Amino acid sequence: MSSVSTAVQFQPADEPRLDFVACASLAGLHRMAYWEWGDPDNDRVLVCVHGLTRTGRDFDPLARALNREYRVVCPDIVGRGRSDWLIDPSGYVIPQYVADLVTLVARLRPARLDWVGTSMGGLIGLGLAGMAAVSPALRPSRGPWGLDAAADVPLGRMVFNDIGPALDVDGLARIGEYVGQDLRFDRYEQAVDYVRTVSAGFGPHDAAGWNALTRFVFREQEGQWVKHYDLRLAQPFALQTPEATTAAEALLWQAWDHLPVPSLILRGAQSDILRQTTAQQMVERNAQARLVEFDGVGHAPTLRSDDQIAAVRDFLLTP
Repeated sequence: MSSVSTAVQFQPADEPRLDFVACASLAGLHRMAYWEWGDPDNDRVLVCVHGLTRTGRDFDPLARALNREYRVVCPDIVGRGRSDWLIDPSGYVIPQYVADLVTLVARLRPARLDWVGTSMGGLIGLGLAGMAAVSPALRPSRGPWGLDAAADVPLGRMVFNDIGPALDVDGLARIGEYVGQDLRFDRYEQAVDYVRTVSAGFGPHDAAGWNALTRFVFREQEGQWVKHYDLRLAQPFALQTPEATTAAEALLWQAWDHLPVPSLILRGAQSDILRQTTAQQMVERNAQARLVEFDGVGHAPTLRSDDQIAAVRDFLLTP
């Protein structure tokens, strides 16, 4: 008599699951939202972290391409998307974001943790990797909400999307001009036009692509379309001094020089954030790094096109 298996094979879904994790700041607790793709029991985890004014839904195409091999997790960094806003806006800085991601990693319990970080998400990843450089294993401690400690969470491979230890001042000034602007549109199509204008560096996209890049960064409120994030996150951004930037870059270069895992640097050939000279320095200073550039793209590649997705997929999955 033949036996029939009762096991249910996991089938990837077309849309992600939404969940939340409690994180701590000096002002108290806040919830961080994250979008999850793939088998929830898969302990091979890929964390994808967005740029300054974006959300975890930026990675939908990449997640769909990788959710059979990975449990793909795409957080909305605090102050953005479906996450809470901080009581104290001074907390909108990289150290707070790193602490939040450590809490998330403890929740996920990965056997292997790979990383894709676009712009700010890459800096968060570099901060996390800096912790791994101190200890070969990333060991999030037990949190106050009953989370078990992740005993050994080995970092696998890391993708840094148009970001590095040195930042172009002119590019940062361009971003700073629109981060805190309180814009309101009567029609969704106006929001799409706005995103297409300020995000020209994303490179060429068709109408469906620009719609997808707008869908989660504007929300309807009282009959108008407004930005999805806390406008106060512009405050610590604007308070950066040249001295503070220089000190931060020194720490980032130190973390990069000791990055203990293979890394892929993606660069838009016309980027005004990651200079070509900086990208070359990154390759020269870390033997485990390699660089891929995309023509016709500035800051930052959106990881939506076939060639960009293929570059990430090949790097993460090739033995």
